[in-house]
Amino acid sequence: MGTCVPASEQISCAKGDPQVHCPEDTGDTEDVLVTDCGSPEDSGPQKKPDDCNSEDSGQLMASYEGKARGYRVPPFGWRICLAHEFAEKRKPFHANNVSLSNLVKHFGLGLRYLKWWYQKTQVEKKTPFIDMFNSIPLRQIYGCPLGGIGGGTITRGWRGQFCRWQLNPGMYQHQTVIVDQFTVCLRREGQTVYQQVLSLERPSVLRSWNWGLCGYFAFYHALYPRAWTVYQLPGQNVTLTCRQITPILPHDYQDSSLPVGIFVWDVENEGDETLDVSIMFSMRNGLGGEDDALGGLWNEPFCLERDGETVQGLLLHHPTPPNPYTMAVAARRTADTTVTHSTAFDPDSTGQQVWQDLLQDGQLDSPAGQSTPSKKGVGIAGAVCVSSKLPPRGQCCLEFSLAWDMPRIMFGAKGQVHYRRYTRFFGSDGDAAPALSHYALCQYAAWEDRISAWQNPVLDDRSLPAWYKSALFNELYFLADGGTVWLEVPEDSLPEELGGSMNQLRPILQDYGRFGYLEALATLKEDLTRRRYLMSGVVAPVKRRNVIPHDIGDPDDEPWLRVNAYLIHDTADWKDLNLKFVLQVYRDYYLTSDQSFLKDMWPVCLAVMESEMKFDKDHDGLIENGGYADQTYDGWVTTGPSAYCGGLWLAAVAVMVQMAVLCGAQDVQDKFSSILRRGQEAYERLLWNGRYYNYDSSSQPQSRSIMSDQCAGQWFLRACGLGEGDTEVFPTVHVVRALQTIFELNVQAFAGGAMGAVNGMQPHGVPDRSSVQSDEVWVGVVYGLAATMIQEGLIWEGFRTAEGCYRTVWERLGLAFQTPEAYCQQQVFRSLAYMRPLSIWAMQLALQQQQHKKGSRPIVTQGAGLSTEPKCGPKTTLADLSPE
Repeated sequence: MGTCVPASEQISCAKGDPQVHCPEDTGDTEDVLVTDCGSPEDSGPQKKPDDCNSEDSGQLMASYEGKARGYRVPPFGWRICLAHEFAEKRKPFHANNVSLSNLVKHFGLGLRYLKWWYQKTQVEKKTPFIDMFNSIPLRQIYGCPLGGIGGGTITRGWRGQFCRWQLNPGMYQHQTVIVDQFTVCLRREGQTVYQQVLSLERPSVLRSWNWGLCGYFAFYHALYPRAWTVYQLPGQNVTLTCRQITPILPHDYQDSSLPVGIFVWDVENEGDETLDVSIMFSMRNGLGGEDDALGGLWNEPFCLERDGETVQGLLLHHPTPPNPYTMAVAARRTADTTVTHSTAFDPDSTGQQVWQDLLQDGQLDSPAGQSTPSKKGVGIAGAVCVSSKLPPRGQCCLEFSLAWDMPRIMFGAKGQVHYRRYTRFFGSDGDAAPALSHYALCQYAAWEDRISAWQNPVLDDRSLPAWYKSALFNELYFLADGGTVWLEVPEDSLPEELGGSMNQLRPILQDYGRFGYLEALATLKEDLTRRRYLMSGVVAPVKRRNVIPHDIGDPDDEPWLRVNAYLIHDTADWKDLNLKFVLQVYRDYYLTSDQSFLKDMWPVCLAVMESEMKFDKDHDGLIENGGYADQTYDGWVTTGPSAYCGGLWLAAVAVMVQMAVLCGAQDVQDKFSSILRRGQEAYERLLWNGRYYNYDSSSQPQSRSIMSDQCAGQWFLRACGLGEGDTEVFPTVHVVRALQTIFELNVQAFAGGAMGAVNGMQPHGVPDRSSVQSDEVWVGVVYGLAATMIQEGLIWEGFRTAEGCYRTVWERLGLAFQTPEAYCQQQVFRSLAYMRPLSIWAMQLALQQQQHKKGSRPIVTQGAGLSTEPKCGPKTTLADLSPE
């Protein structure tokens, strides 16, 4: 006889009667209610969420039919109903999106790229650094990634699927592993009344499992590095809140490096009966691809008791070379919880054995000993279950951890072994997964307190809009998920470049390790290996000394040894990379007051500025672009003096004057002061037209385009505490007028003012389509532009500009946690999961600077836009908000 939920409590998302799931061969096991999922119209009138997000839920939550708010879910962040479907389905940028005129311009590039791509993929069997034929397709599913900085990441999507993996540094696998799921089992009076995989999937494998969760009664909430998923279980008077935590902690150089994530399940029993609840966390050993196909994978249970705390779980050993690892799925055992496990089952079968095991008594059978190693072509998975009893109207907490121990890594060239940062604290023998799990489960509460202390000054500031609070923290996902790697630097492997003036960096490298983004040592390297650059066809060295590389290197090669994998252009002739490096150095000194850092970087800044001098061919104090796309906009030709590169040059010259004063270098100060005076005069004379700075000073039709990034030099200067008064480089009245023009045309006259700022706009209000990039919106550039507006007192305009980008990416296009470099007004996006949108933190810095100057400032109001009424701005504690 089956026991189902009384008809009065049944809630179904499908037409007709609720279905009862009766798995085969159940024996005496009771049947379980299934709530099948259809459309919201089928289940009667929609219920509006009861203040589901106090300020900013919008259309993403329109289909949420539940009333549950979840357990301690914050009011701010990115929130979406699990049943939401994004209406717009964009595609990645491809060659067929290029206009005929631009195709003709880049015909040679296309032929050279085809030849290079064939050599890389078909001959060398490598992943191409830039793959224009296999762009990552749009999947509107991603959520907060798990894992600290530089240790790899695993992404759990907003619908609950584990769907993006970056265990090998910089190499991504975008696939959903079906068996990686949470399942809930509810029992009353000794009988199972509800058992459901908490997933909307309906896969062809594991058919004995109860799939097809109704998404209309669940929502996801993200505020990186935490996320919440709330499930209101129809007919059960039970609400589940899954809280996901990752240790991204400002100023913490230990815990922030750990490859761990925590899932805390808060279960609320809103009924009048005692309830037994179990949550099962199942996970495959590997991802089911070619890395698993050879077999030899095996699982084993473990139990670690330390300091009065007990953690139990499974170790999933994945010994496949070149980077073997062990994954740990674990739970904390307390006086009120029971932890059980299933060591091994086939994730590609019907899954009946493990499902029935849980269904029978809400626990797993917990066999002792390790599993038999998997055979070739056969998968292996395991599961850990935590159970507890809930009194009527009670609440309980079930805690899981996910840890992965890949201590030693080799990049694609398989030449050199590197050790991840966390091995300093947990060892490099490959046996740290139990200790990582134990530590994470014992420390996560303290992590949350520190995350809250860091975020609350922003979240509690009523002058800031809800969308901005979401954008500010959620865009930080890239710190961990952006292919970053954080490595130990053993004494016997310190770089040869650490000699002479750079020798003082030895203790810094030993203390803090090596982080995989631009650094001074890469600037000093040279690689005279010659290669053909795809845009021009010119053969030139891979890397020249004393110029900033485009990137550290290709993760499918040996990035620390062979830097500068970018081969579209020879970036040694680019005009902006060196300048940005110098500006960043002074900005970081200004924000940290670290004199030793400035002295360390001073010789590097001198070297890169000296290499930049050759671009001032007429010695008027202003550099010239070379008549091709010789800067970050690598598809947009620039000729002669230009607003963007010329502005960055003058700003860099200005900070060199300041650094020379601080370093006591009078001759250098005099030299750059002279250049600055001459360059300022030339810049204003050649580029200012009364409303804005021209794109460049050539006779080309696009020379009068309005470039949204034309004030980049002023942006940097203001961030450095310069750019006004005695340190003014660009006349303030000109900067403000240019920003107003950009707002009027690039923002308001583009897509109804709702998509941010287009890169280039013609004076008569039509986007500049002279290149493949001039009619794009670059998200990071827009956030930087917004910061520049705020710096100059255009608060309303700045927030309006940035809001268009956030709402386009996160609410309209479904690109959450994969913010692209660029999108066009229609049809396409380009380069998912890009670094530049981190520049939203420049807005926060600009707000702090405004607050310090004025004591009050115009504020943003929700809904109608912006208010100009003075009100208290960000609190003084915001000075410590920047994630170091």
